Amino acid sequence: MTIRNSVPKGSSDVSKTPLLDGVDTPADLRKLDESQLPQLADELRTELVDAVSVTGGHLGAGLGVVELTVALHWVFDTPADRLIWDVGHQAYPHKILTGRRDRIRTLRQPGGLSGFTRRSESVYDPFGAAHSSTSISAGLGMAVARDLAGGDNNVIAVIGDGAMSAGMAYEAMNNAGARDERLIVVLNDNDMSIAPPTGALSAYLARITSSGTYLYVRDIAKQLAKRLPKSWERRAARVEEYTRHLWQGGAWFEELGFYYIGPIDGHDFNQLLPVLKNVRDARQGPILVHVVTKKGKGYAPAEASDDKYHGVGKFNVVTGAQVKAITNAPSYTKVFAESLIAEARKDKSIVAVTAAMPSGTGLDHFGKEFPDRVFDVGIAEQHAVTFAAGLATEGLKPFAAIYSTFLQRGYDQVVHDVAIQKLPVRFAIDRAGLVGADGATHAGSFDIAYLGCLPDFVIMAAADEAELRHMVATAAAIDDRPSALRYPRGEGVGVEMPAEGRVLEIGRGRIVREGTKVAIVSLGTRLAEALKAADQLATFGLSTTVADARFAKPIDSDLIRRLAREHEVLVTIEEGSIGGFGSYVLHDLASAGLLDRGLKVRPIVLPDIFIDHGKPDAMYEAAGLSANAIVETVFAALGRERLVGEGADRA
Repeated sequence: MTIRNSVPKGSSDVSKTPLLDGVDTPADLRKLDESQLPQLADELRTELVDAVSVTGGHLGAGLGVVELTVALHWVFDTPADRLIWDVGHQAYPHKILTGRRDRIRTLRQPGGLSGFTRRSESVYDPFGAAHSSTSISAGLGMAVARDLAGGDNNVIAVIGDGAMSAGMAYEAMNNAGARDERLIVVLNDNDMSIAPPTGALSAYLARITSSGTYLYVRDIAKQLAKRLPKSWERRAARVEEYTRHLWQGGAWFEELGFYYIGPIDGHDFNQLLPVLKNVRDARQGPILVHVVTKKGKGYAPAEASDDKYHGVGKFNVVTGAQVKAITNAPSYTKVFAESLIAEARKDKSIVAVTAAMPSGTGLDHFGKEFPDRVFDVGIAEQHAVTFAAGLATEGLKPFAAIYSTFLQRGYDQVVHDVAIQKLPVRFAIDRAGLVGADGATHAGSFDIAYLGCLPDFVIMAAADEAELRHMVATAAAIDDRPSALRYPRGEGVGVEMPAEGRVLEIGRGRIVREGTKVAIVSLGTRLAEALKAADQLATFGLSTTVADARFAKPIDSDLIRRLAREHEVLVTIEEGSIGGFGSYVLHDLASAGLLDRGLKVRPIVLPDIFIDHGKPDAMYEAAGLSANAIVETVFAALGRERLVGEGADRA
């Protein structure tokens, strides 16, 4: 195995009696001697790599917090002390130490452990986290509730992995800093993006400035300064702060009202333990502990390529090689990127915006060819949307490539800054529909509904990879209003790709197959299932029309109304929640009086539940968005039962 020893001198010898087997809960961990913790960290890291190699998942962030996780559970009395992991993919080591080791190889599998923290999964997960930058807000709420109830437990929020780039984290810190609740924030700086540790002097300063004596003296000094004239109070405070920050940094956090401690080495128990003990015992708050870690620490392939090992599929532990699915079709993300590049070669006004997901959205490829025309704004979807709106006001053509689930965080900006002003921002909505192993927190279930209610918004959904290429070209041509094109995670269906995209007529669908009795109108990639359903219905003598709506808004009223007049049953299907395309079709037909003539309309949408992680095909089958579900819906509308073995002779 290529896991490299990653702990300080004095770490365990692999020949010693294993420790992890005796640790089922943090209470077991706290029985260990401090000198045994490096060995436990080694074993925990090995277990993590082995488990994720089987299941796939987020690896790099978890490897980086192994020592920090051990130290937090050893120092604090969890679960009475609330430990909140921001961006839940840091929490795999935490899951192993909190009674879930026996299930860790079910991670992200159907019926198995979530890839993120989840309240219903364990008492050691006080707050669910999959989207980033929520921990400080939640932690402050818990601290206020504790004080109102007269409690005395600690609340610790571990934030990192880029989550501090989101405005919500600073909103929470601004609020917390203006209050007096005891709250501990651990900043896991795994990119050394703020400041690197400065050796022994830094460790010494961190230990001293976290001590109860130092905090007490500082508090006395502040109280004394308040009795002085305002000008002297400000001078005294600034002399104390900036003298210390010459050595350490952290003035920004102090200005927000936090006691700043660090930076310290997050892989060195000799630094971690005394500092965490000091902040645990301090009566002042809030406190921020700046911990520097290395993403992928201790596993050579992950250290060498932390971006590729942020999230991984199954892989070979020895070589680090990831198992790749064999497919003949390109991914939708790749098709989007290549199509956007092709359009940008023809139009210099096209630019691209991402919110900390350049590789996830394919914009890393765009950036290689057009480095001056791609903008990564960090985990800040609100800013990304309004930034794109600003670009649009000056005549540029911004494509904001954001996952459906993450665009939810910028919804007010979509409404206020884009839609009301009719600015032609193009939203490339990746991960539309169900997303498999990431589960409900990352599903793109709601964008059709939450964008479709906005006036003058154009919404497209690609049925296959060729259609996506045309829709990128169409979005580039829309210059009088906002638009969105949605497409799923994963590979296309293997259709022949056009040499270049063509501009589609806005609000016009297409007939894929003509029939007479049943009409199926598909929005998005359920078109393949609609065609399968039509084949099945044909065996029962039910002639079926299949249409690709292409546009959720504006809908093709002429097409929908013609299908309603010429067929007995009309079924709509979409990879989205209630309130989307099917609702728009029903509204249009009702307005035209076409529901009064006995037409049987049946919208198929995602069920009104949050769907847990699993395999995408199985998830869609369970959700009722498969060919079989379409056939059953048609039979139910006709008032018939589908009998086993029934064929065309019994139709």
